[in-house]
Amino acid sequence: MTCALHRHCLSRMEAPRFSLIGTGRFEWPFRLRLPFRFGAVTVTEGRQAVLRARIRLADGSEHWGVAAETLAAKWFDKDPALTDAQNADQLRRAIELAEAATEGANTAFGHFADSQAALLAAAASEGLNPLVASFGRALLDRAMLDALLKAHRLSFWQGMRANIGGMAPHPAIGDLGGFDFGAMLADLAPLTRLHARHTVGLLDPITAADLATRCDDGLPETLEEVVAIRRHRYWKLKVSGDIQADLDRLCRIAAVLDRLHGYHVTLDGNEQFGGAERALALWRAIEAEPRLARLRASVLFIEQPVRRDRAQAESIAALAAARPVLMDESDGPLDAFVTARARGYTGVSSKACKGVWRSLVNLARCRAWNAGGERFFMSAEDLTTLPGICLQQDLALVALLGLPHVERNGHHFVDGFAGRPAAEAARFRAAHPDLYQATPHGPRLALREGLLEIGSLDTPGLGAGIEPDFGAMEPMPRSAWRHA
Repeated sequence: MTCALHRHCLSRMEAPRFSLIGTGRFEWPFRLRLPFRFGAVTVTEGRQAVLRARIRLADGSEHWGVAAETLAAKWFDKDPALTDAQNADQLRRAIELAEAATEGANTAFGHFADSQAALLAAAASEGLNPLVASFGRALLDRAMLDALLKAHRLSFWQGMRANIGGMAPHPAIGDLGGFDFGAMLADLAPLTRLHARHTVGLLDPITAADLATRCDDGLPETLEEVVAIRRHRYWKLKVSGDIQADLDRLCRIAAVLDRLHGYHVTLDGNEQFGGAERALALWRAIEAEPRLARLRASVLFIEQPVRRDRAQAESIAALAAARPVLMDESDGPLDAFVTARARGYTGVSSKACKGVWRSLVNLARCRAWNAGGERFFMSAEDLTTLPGICLQQDLALVALLGLPHVERNGHHFVDGFAGRPAAEAARFRAAHPDLYQATPHGPRLALREGLLEIGSLDTPGLGAGIEPDFGAMEPMPRSAWRHA
């Protein structure tokens, strides 16, 4: 671990500049143990992208870093005309474009900010929306940052608090001119314990009566079992946009959650409401249903109810008067939160798949706007983060931001490290015994009273000091994306 003198010296030095000199792209397939239904898609399998980045510092030394993320279909681009394979190729292409836009020596934040205009223009010319473009940039930025932190023997929390990335006002975030990013970062107090906010998908069984067959992996399947075994206090409930169906399902969920002494809920629409009025209609129906009284009182916020093309064009103020409304999928351009603020949104999600720097930019906005007496906030959401590098980088970011609860769904819908070598899983568990526990079916995420202990993420690098087994992965093919 870095000594106090090293940290003090780092806090006074200029942010290191480095060049990207090479990458290695890999991926591997995984299957879900349970079908995961959100919005208009049901997921049963997927692929994880793993990116290695080699950087060269000013002293000539070279260092490797790594990042990982799911190639999620029907989230970044929900065009029903596109196949899952085309969605995956869009994201592969985003990685290629991000690499092409990363030129010369720069700081970690400089590589991100200076490339924004060219990257978005290149993506748009190929029919890729800004959210897709952010995926490639996010993955590359994390891999390079991981390499930079390892080169300086700093953990993510130490390095970011010292502003190792050189975060500063930039034309790409013109609304934050004059903001003191260094002071904000130094003031952060990373958490070492987080509540896991359990996701209840649209197909999830509520009681045993809903089960046609049962998995043989020993994990809880029904909501009743999750409540009894994992004892979460925070829950994320998917809604479909069909008001009567949503109302009926929420009543069944409430009948189980109301057995708890206390709980907190978020509602996620995943863009399934055609407009703000329709989303408000669901809330009015919830208000009018006596069986949902406790659940309604527990709702912290409503996430992305309106599809993205309308979310930035119409006011959400009427719904926001009842509960705060948060943007997720419509967080495409880097200034999307600024536009959403004018529409009545007060929240924005943090997802590692959208970028470490984007999350910190939006945190700065919350702080700047709240200084005027308003109440803007961030939440931590999931993209089926799988155990290992992906999960740990996301948790490290959430902890840095000081967000006390984070949506987790990978631990429920994916069978631990299934699909990875047993030796790799064992190494991650040995390095992070607070985060993973041994089970008869291999290491799995350790949840104690719904809590995650993450103190071991304070290790050189971005949440992980060890690397996965690249030999047990496939080389990522070049993208076959072609815009019609």
